Amino acid sequence: MDFMFYAVPALIAAVAVLMAAKTVVSLLRLREAWRSGLTAEARCLRTYTTTRSGGDSGSRTTLHHVYEFTVPGGAAPVRFEETNGPGTIVEGDIVPVHYPAGCPDRATAQPPSSAVRATAGAVFVVVFCAVMVAFCVFFAMSYATMSDLWSDF
Repeated sequence: MDFMFYAVPALIAAVAVLMAAKTVVSLLRLREAWRSGLTAEARCLRTYTTTRSGGDSGSRTTLHHVYEFTVPGGAAPVRFEETNGPGTIVEGDIVPVHYPAGCPDRATAQPPSSAVRATAGAVFVVVFCAVMVAFCVFFAMSYATMSDLWSDF
């Protein structure tokens, strides 16, 4: 039974660390695309939404955009999908995209002006995950201390 009081917090902490790492990597890739200075004009090929039901708490809808552009000097067009873009972009629109050198598949249609918002969101997620990890460590240490005290009786 003691195993559960250590395994569950460890699992929660591991998921929180992975979530923070994924958020930081995503932000770094986005900044790399913005800072590269390489841009192209992309056509929005498709927009669609996905909806996940949250039961009693409602549902969550995510807007997806599929873009395609050609890298200068490149023969094959590059196609990528991005989530949570602006709802004002519809199929057939031409938008500027930013991409890092050598990795056009990491392109983004999000404007660099949203850098502050992206950074603030990433900081919030990382701080939240750090609080979750701290709570899990505190819980496991408290349980260890309490189980030692109770074993003396």
